[in-house]
Amino acid sequence: MDTLTRTPGQAVLPVRSRCTAVLRRALWWTVLSLTGGVERRGRLPRGGCVVVANHSSHADTAALLAALDARHGPAIGAAADYWFASPWRRRICRRLAAGFPVRRGGGGMDDLLSMAGELREGRAVVLFPEGTRGRDGELGSFHRGALVLAEEAGVPVVPVGIAGTDRLLPKHGRLRSSLVRVTVGEPLPSAVTPEQARDAVRALQNRTATEPLRDSVARRRVAAVVTSRWGLPLAFCWAFAEALSWPLMPELLLGAVCVAAPRAALKMSLGALAGSLAGGLLALQLASSGVQLPAPLTTDRMRAEVRHQLALEGASAVRHQPWNGIPFKVYGAETGRAGVPAAEWLGASAAARGSRTLTVGLGLAGFGLLLRRHRRHYGRFLALLGGGFAVGLSMIVHGWS
Repeated sequence: MDTLTRTPGQAVLPVRSRCTAVLRRALWWTVLSLTGGVERRGRLPRGGCVVVANHSSHADTAALLAALDARHGPAIGAAADYWFASPWRRRICRRLAAGFPVRRGGGGMDDLLSMAGELREGRAVVLFPEGTRGRDGELGSFHRGALVLAEEAGVPVVPVGIAGTDRLLPKHGRLRSSLVRVTVGEPLPSAVTPEQARDAVRALQNRTATEPLRDSVARRRVAAVVTSRWGLPLAFCWAFAEALSWPLMPELLLGAVCVAAPRAALKMSLGALAGSLAGGLLALQLASSGVQLPAPLTTDRMRAEVRHQLALEGASAVRHQPWNGIPFKVYGAETGRAGVPAAEWLGASAAARGSRTLTVGLGLAGFGLLLRRHRRHYGRFLALLGGGFAVGLSMIVHGWS
C-alpha cells in the first residue's frame, strides 16, 4: 500500500499518485512550452475540489494538467463514447491525461459520483460542464453534474478560465504555436448554481484572453530586425567578419537573436554558417598569398597548436575548433600558410563548424520558446549573455597565453 503523508485536518494523495502527477505535469508543461508557452495565474485551494473550466479544444486537458498543482493529482472527466471507445484511446486517456470515463448518453451522473471518494482524499476532479467543445470562444450552458458531485463530496467548486488553446489546436484544425493561459479563480460553495459557475468561468476566460503578454522593448526591436530582410545578411556578415578578423564569434549574435525570435533560428544559424565558411575560405586564400590580417584576442600559443594539429591531421584538424576555444580565423589563416587544399579544408570546416553553429542556434531557439512568457526580462538576458561572453572569452585568451 502506498505511504500517505498527512497534515492535520487535510487528506493527502498517496505518494505514488503524486509522483505520477508530477511526471504528467512535467510532460505537458514541456510540450506546451515548446508550442508557445503556458502561463498560470492563481492556485487551487488545499484539499479536494471540483474544477470547472471552459472547453474549446482538446488542448484544454493538456493546459490544465500542465498548470494545476500536482499535489492535487488532477483527474480529468472524459467523454466515454469518444476517449474510451477503443483500447488505444483508453490507454492514452488514462496514462497521459489521468482521464476517467463519463457517459454522455445516460449513466453519466453515476460516473461522476464514483469520484466522490477521490475528492475526499484531496484530489482535484476536472470537468468541462459544457459537455463538449465550444466554437469561437463562446461558452455553452453548464450541466449540473459537476455541482452535484461537489455537494456530495463536500468540497468547493473552483472556476478556471483557459485562453489560447483555441488558437493552439482549433476544433477540427491543425496544431500551431500559441501561448496558453490558465487562470484559477476563487473557490465557490458547493451549492452554487450552474449559472453562477458559468458566469465565474466566463469572467475568468474573458480576463485571461484580453490580458496582454508583457514584453521587452529590446526584444521586439531585435526580433523586428531579425525577421526583416536584414536578418540573414546580418548573420552572414557577422560570421564572415569573425572568420577574418572580428573578435566576437557568431554564437554571441545567435544568443541574442534566436532567443528574441525563435522561429528565425534556423535561418540565422544557416546564414552564420555560410558566413563563417566564406570568411574562412577567404582568410585561407589571403594567408596562402602572404597577407596577414589583424587577429585581436588570439595568441602565439593558439597558432602553434593549430600548426601542430595541421601537421598531424591535415584539413581534418579543424574538427577540434568547436571545442578548444581557438578562434575559427586562426584555423583559416594557418591552413592557408600550411598549403592545405582549400576544398579539403572547406569540407571539414562545414562539418565541424556546422555542428556547432546549428546546435547552438537551435538550442537557443528552444530556450527562447521555453521562456516565452518571461520575454519582459529579455534585457536582463542580454546583459547576462554579454557578461558571460566577456568572462568566457577572457578565460580562453588567458588559458592560451
